[in-house]
Order: sequence, then C-alpha cells, then structure tokens
Amino acid sequence: MLVVRPVRFDDLPEIEHLAVTAGDSMTTLPNNRDHLAQLINATQQSLQHRVTKPAGQSYHFVLADSATGELHGIAGIEACVGYDSPFYSYRCDQVEHHSAELQIRNTVATLRLCQDYQGASRLYTFFLPGNNAASESFRLLSLSRLMFIGQHLQRFNPLLMLELQGVQDAQGKSPFWQALGQHFFNMDFHRANYLSGINAKGFIADLMPHYPVYVPLLSDSAQRVMGCTRPDMQQVQQLLTAEGFSENGYISIFDGGPTLQAKIKELRSIACQFATVAVITETPTASNTSKVLISNNLLQSYACIYAEVDLADIRLSSVQGEQLQVSAGDTLYILPLAET
Repeated sequence: MLVVRPVRFDDLPEIEHLAVTAGDSMTTLPNNRDHLAQLINATQQSLQHRVTKPAGQSYHFVLADSATGELHGIAGIEACVGYDSPFYSYRCDQVEHHSAELQIRNTVATLRLCQDYQGASRLYTFFLPGNNAASESFRLLSLSRLMFIGQHLQRFNPLLMLELQGVQDAQGKSPFWQALGQHFFNMDFHRANYLSGINAKGFIADLMPHYPVYVPLLSDSAQRVMGCTRPDMQQVQQLLTAEGFSENGYISIFDGGPTLQAKIKELRSIACQFATVAVITETPTASNTSKVLISNNLLQSYACIYAEVDLADIRLSSVQGEQLQVSAGDTLYILPLAET
C-alpha cells in the first residue's frame, strides 16, 4: 500500500536516489547529501516544535510503499517564504511613456525584481517520476500536503504560493535565462539554479539588476516562454488550478516560469475535507464507492492513503487502519477526489 508520511532520517539513501533521478529538473532536490540530510532534519525539527505562527519551519513528505519501504516521490511545504534567506520574483508590470509634443503614448511591459511573497507559505519539491495527474499516486502525493495544511492552519500563512518550472530547449537551456540572467551571473543556468536550491541566494541581490527590465529588449524566444510552464509540469499546473490556484503576474527570476497563488481557506482540498470517526472492520464492503484520500489528524505521525469507500458509511480495513495508525473511534479526515 502507498502511504504519504513525513520524511525520516532513515529515508536518506532513498531520497538521494530520487535526487539523482530528478537530475537538474528539481531545483530544491539537489544531489547534495548534506542538503538532503538538512531537509530531513528541518522536517523532524518542525514537527516537534509547538507552532503558533509560521516561521522558519519546512515539511517534506514522501510517498512510500509500506511493504517494501521504497520511496516513489517527495513533496514539500515551506511555512514562511523569505524567513531565513531572501526570496525573489519578477513582478510583471507596465510603464507608460508619453510625448505631449508628438501626441504619442506607449505602454511598455517591464519586469521588476521584488520580494512581494515575503512571509507567504510555499509548495515546493514535488517530484514523482513517471506518473500523470490522473493517477492515484500523483493526487495522493500532491493533495495530501494540502490536507496537512488544512489540519494545522496555525503553522502556515493564509497565502500559499508555488513556482512552476519554466520552459527549456532540447539542450536543457532556458531561453529566458539566456536572454537575461546570464548577462549578470558568471555561471550557467543549472549552476545558478543549484545555488538557489541550496539556499545560497545572496548572489541574487548582489548581481541582479534592480531597475526595471524592459521586456521588448529581450529576445523573441525569451518573451515567448515568459509565464509558460515546462511541458512535464503542465499536469501539476492543471491539478493545482482545479484546486483554486491562479497566476497573479509573477514569474521566476531564473527560467521565467509562472508563479501560482491561492488563499488557503479557498482551496478545494481545504474546503471539501471533513472529519469523521474511524470504523475499522476486517473485510469492509461497499456498494456505492467514491475515490477519496484519508488521513489521520496527527502531526509527527501524519499519514495519508488513497481508498475507495462508501461516503455514507466509511469503513477502513485493519490494514488501512494500521497504515494510518488509527484505531476505532479515532478521528479521520476525508477528501473526496474530483472526477478526472
């Protein structure tokens, strides 16, 4: 059975394997053992602390096979963007130029370096190789962390955001970076992305232009990919858009990928999940089943599974109860899945 749970220290070898598989495609999952060990430690420390408002906490969850222990994927949440190090975005603006003498008024698109998302919570490090958005495992890994947020609202900012990876060409180069970033950094795109992923972000403030960048001065290829999502991440975008996320005029400073945001309490996975009491039977049967995610309401031992149940009479098997670490009478959270 596949179960989503917080990452543990003994997961490090499996997470290293995921990082190798991800290659350069996942900035926040670099193939760096020290960084990955810190990722695990940050999760464990965050889960152990009593939190009344978001600060420097971060939480990573893995999709694990309960029979073999193999990890199939990983996904994370950052409680407070910019708490320990600056978080930069490009805000898509416009400036107006007017010549009274010539009776000409021009509106020009610009990019402004900003820290507007300072303090927001962030979804990041979603990596699940070889799965599509319609699969149970894809939705389990992605949406279970939203269920976790909904059960622990005091740990997160009411505004939730994420950056989606931007377009790269067949050689793995970013047209947006080629047109803009490379002129200010003496390093290639993947090196800059790597340093950003391990939180070595001071160089951004030191080297990036602080004046508006006039978009028409960028190459046509860069302008075409601004705000566009890398093809393999488009299913993630579709899933999150269905949840209630939307674009709001911000893009990544590295590859120009879009930024999505939402108010937590307006997300479908937050609004639609409900609590019930666990009923556990040896052989649960149901004639009218619905696809759902089921989680416990624990913190350090949070767990979430996919199941098909009768919403009018929710019953778990003993195996499901064991994976969720619940007994009869404990609280469960149920999220009915939208039809795909």
